[in-house]
This record gives sequence, C-alpha cells and structure tokens, in this order.
Amino acid sequence: MEMPKIFESEYRFCLILWEHEPIKSTELVKLCQEQLGWKSTTTYTVIKRLSERGVVKNENTIVTSLVSKEAVQAAEIEEMVEKTFEGSLPAFVAAFTKHRDISKEEIDAVQAMIDRFREGGGQ
Repeated sequence: MEMPKIFESEYRFCLILWEHEPIKSTELVKLCQEQLGWKSTTTYTVIKRLSERGVVKNENTIVTSLVSKEAVQAAEIEEMVEKTFEGSLPAFVAAFTKHRDISKEEIDAVQAMIDRFREGGGQ
C-alpha cells in the first residue's frame, strides 16, 4: 500500500493524535485548539480529510491512526531524497552533514546502522 500524502498542517495534527490515541474527537479538538490554534471546524475537517485518505479512523467519535509516525517519516524522507537528490542517499547525507555539526555519538550510531545493513541485519 502506498503511503497517502500528509501535508505539513496535517502532520502537526498527526503528532498530537499519535501522542494521545485513541482519543475522543472532542478531546482532540481541544488539544488542536490549544497546541495549533485551530477552530473546531478546522480539526473536524482535517479528521474527515485524513479519514477519506486512509490515514485516520473516526469510529464512534474515537479517532485512531491507521499509519504510524515512523511510516510517514520514512515516506517523507524517501520522497525528499528522490525529488531533491535524484534518489542518491550519499548526496542526501553529504548535504545533511555539510551544514550540521554531528556528535561522535551520532556518527557512532550511524556507523552501527551501516554495519548492520552491511551484515544483512537491516535496522
């Protein structure tokens, strides 16, 4: 199944949902008002739109996600690497590290991931 596109404001909504799900839609409206400054109609519109795209489920006023945060993030990164770096992971990493200080711990963590992939162990 292909990951449905989730736009920036929808992603911010999903961050709230992932933290609190399952959650009553009325409670979600309150959280979106507090954290995003949204009116209730905006939240209900986003719930409806994401329900139609298969991202969330709103059943008996209880809202739950149908896609994980990790899956959405992976799809976004894949799209960005494909679109911006012609699918080149090394070009993406080079651009990312060129403008950011990376700690020894982060380098060690990335190296450990690379070593696991090299050994065929995946993540």
